[in-house]
Amino acid sequence: FLSWATPVAILLGFLVGFVAFALWVWALVDCAINEASEGNDKVVWTIIIIFTTIVGAILYLKVRRPMRIQELGR
Repeated sequence: FLSWATPVAILLGFLVGFVAFALWVWALVDCAINEASEGNDKVVWTIIIIFTTIVGAILYLKVRRPMRIQELGR
């Protein structure tokens, strides 16, 4: 028994998954390109983003990115 809600739920699931994946890729690329090469910040944040997926991406974008922009201006 399928109702009209099933296709909507499937579409919503794909949409949420796509947005989460795009956010993850954005955080990973931003970290790889813009983090300073000295020290371990780039490596540590890249590992965090890869292994914790969306949680790591959100942490990076909310915590580290504003700090990096304030410190390095990029």
